[in-house]
Amino acid sequence: MNAPGSSKAPPAPTLIRVLVVDDHRIFATGVTGEITRADPGISVVAQAHDVASAIDEAQRLRPDVVLLDVHLPGGAGGGGAEVAQSLQDLTTPDGAPVRAVALSVSDAEEDVLAVIRAGARGYVTKSITGEDLADALHRVAGGDAVFSPRLAGFVLDAFRTSVPTSSTELDLLSVREQEVMKLIARGYTYREAGSALFISDRTVESHVSSVLRKLQLSNRRELTRWARDRRVI
Repeated sequence: MNAPGSSKAPPAPTLIRVLVVDDHRIFATGVTGEITRADPGISVVAQAHDVASAIDEAQRLRPDVVLLDVHLPGGAGGGGAEVAQSLQDLTTPDGAPVRAVALSVSDAEEDVLAVIRAGARGYVTKSITGEDLADALHRVAGGDAVFSPRLAGFVLDAFRTSVPTSSTELDLLSVREQEVMKLIARGYTYREAGSALFISDRTVESHVSSVLRKLQLSNRRELTRWARDRRVI
């Protein structure tokens, strides 16, 4: 019971740590100001302005969300998609996946699909308001996918025309391996997948190794791409 005249402090809001990536420094600074003013629950931990520095900062800081432009200089020429791809096995200090959402002036179908196939959890255009962008960051950090309304159609159409899942390929995997594969392809860590399936981290790791071997894949990034292309997730 509280002492007379005292009041219980309200719980602190959930803090979302964000890395802002844009090759235009003035725009990156403007976005930082907009989202932090719109929502005190957002902390911009750093800015990066090319592919290499974005990947380095993401690996160093392990933010909840990387907010990135699609067209970025440097790297192997993949731009924002290359950055999103690099995050596939990266987790926050709490063990959650580091997630990416694209913020771009472009609403071209090829740009949208390239960054989504690389692993981004959303894509919004630069006409978005600061309040809506802040909301999108919280939703992506929580595991949701967020798209500007017109862009969602590109993604849905792409899934409809994706390579259909081969029952022969899935038949190579046991029921448990399929369960593990789907969770890992969705970005779960070994610990998160183990908790969801009530098995140990080591058992999850063993199943993942078996899945990669049977599907002739090299790593989790290729597994995620394989699952998405075949509409398994």
